[in-house]
Amino acid sequence: MSTATSRSDLPEWKRLEEIARRLTVEPLGRIAADPERARRMLFRAGPLCLDFSKQRLDAEALKSLLLLAEKAGLPGKIRDMLSGGVVNPTEGRPALHTALRLPLGAELRVDGAPVVDEVHESLSRVASVVERIHSRQWRGFSGRAIQDVVNIGVGGSDLGPFMASQALGEFAPSEAEGLRIHFVSSIDGTQLADLLHTLRPETTLFIISSKSFTTIDTMANANTALQWMLNAAPDADMVIPLHFIGVSTRPDRMTAWGIPDCNQIRFWDWVGGRFSLWSAIGLPIALKIGMTHFRSMLAGAHFVDNHFRQQPLESNLPVLLGLVGVWNATFLDIRAHAVLPYDGRLKYFPSYLAQLEMESNGKSVDTGGQPIDYHTCPVLWGEVGSNAQHAFYQLLHQGTQMVSSDFIAPVRRYGLTHHDGEAHKGLQQQHQLALANCLAQTRVLMLGNSTADIRPDTPGFKRYRGNQPSTTILLDELNPHTFGMLIALYEHKVFVMSVLWDINPFDQWGVELGKKIAMDMVEALQGRPAADTDASTQQLLAEISRITGDGVGP
Repeated sequence: MSTATSRSDLPEWKRLEEIARRLTVEPLGRIAADPERARRMLFRAGPLCLDFSKQRLDAEALKSLLLLAEKAGLPGKIRDMLSGGVVNPTEGRPALHTALRLPLGAELRVDGAPVVDEVHESLSRVASVVERIHSRQWRGFSGRAIQDVVNIGVGGSDLGPFMASQALGEFAPSEAEGLRIHFVSSIDGTQLADLLHTLRPETTLFIISSKSFTTIDTMANANTALQWMLNAAPDADMVIPLHFIGVSTRPDRMTAWGIPDCNQIRFWDWVGGRFSLWSAIGLPIALKIGMTHFRSMLAGAHFVDNHFRQQPLESNLPVLLGLVGVWNATFLDIRAHAVLPYDGRLKYFPSYLAQLEMESNGKSVDTGGQPIDYHTCPVLWGEVGSNAQHAFYQLLHQGTQMVSSDFIAPVRRYGLTHHDGEAHKGLQQQHQLALANCLAQTRVLMLGNSTADIRPDTPGFKRYRGNQPSTTILLDELNPHTFGMLIALYEHKVFVMSVLWDINPFDQWGVELGKKIAMDMVEALQGRPAADTDASTQQLLAEISRITGDGVGP
């Protein structure tokens, strides 16, 4: 199909708009009342289960979404992405995060060059660092073993590793006992300043994670960390090899900064930042949970890759999750989406998905560069569900706007544990409470008043309107393998949505201009004239200058 033709001109698109108008006025509880429909709306792949029965979706809508996916060329696009085709047209390159979890011996070439061996060479470097640190063989300038590792990154070089390390911390092996992993990302230095007060230079190792090795946030923190280290041991030629590792696509820039080749771990331009936790960017995860569990996480993601490649669209979990996302955001005009895990270990998962989805699909032009005339990515946010119930669920239940939701929960927990006796039984009961709340909230969101004894004279402030759609995602249990599956599920969901919307999910030009203008503002704050600055910003610069009292800013 020519990119000059808008997706919204397709007959399949027009048919979905008609179905949406019909279903919008149908109570969600009535749509979901059929037990046979509920059975057809539940899908499973290994230990992963998706239930769409609480979505405003019937058989005709789902069939029409599948027809639109076929018309948009989704099967071929999936093959292109997984085989190394150019699926990032604005930058002219593949998006091969899936190659990072291919097993050794698999075949994949990009521009005629084999990829898998390079991936496993990088993975071997990660494994070597992990082994040296876990065995206490990596020692600082005083000869003492490393006890603290600080990951310096931002965006995908921070969110993914941090989120995964928090989610899987209980799987840390005995050899990682006593090793502390920290994360620094903020450009203002607050995180780093607070952290440095608690660390000892001779036992601290910094990982500088930056795809370009020029990201201003990351390099500012790295330079501050280096100065802190040099205050304790002034010989940079000794300090940097013992206390700094670089992870980047640019070995030349790592070398120029002073990091020796043996401390460099490389990845590739075809790995987008928000898709990079599977690469050497995941070094902090591997340090936290060990290489065995890190490889299990990769294997879980690879399982979903194979499912995505092989399964027919009508039973393909990432495809279905993506189709439902498009249905809600574009055809039902639901512009907000909440991710609600009922497990404290997934506390930072919604923040991770906020970048993954909004940076990927927050686009307003199609792959041909033409403006589009339909809504794409909704605003995404979330929190651990049991906490969110006491915060923003008020808006979900009684607010004025439609919000779609994903509820995520592991079914089993505290089965095999070192806990025993009454304490262990109490933890199991708490997990059962979490599951009960998860199921209860999805019912109330769907059915509203009909879940309770609401009489005709019940005041409005005690009424629940219902009709809020949700998907429930169940994991048999949360472990490195199922965690890898969950992340890959959402990565592929993002791609499916982008194909239906005819947008490029693998670039992020929307964040580039702000970075450039920020450098102009640095010059202005340092007293040099800023070119073409608007009146509002000039006024703020003057106010900053007045407060600092020196005419040059902070």
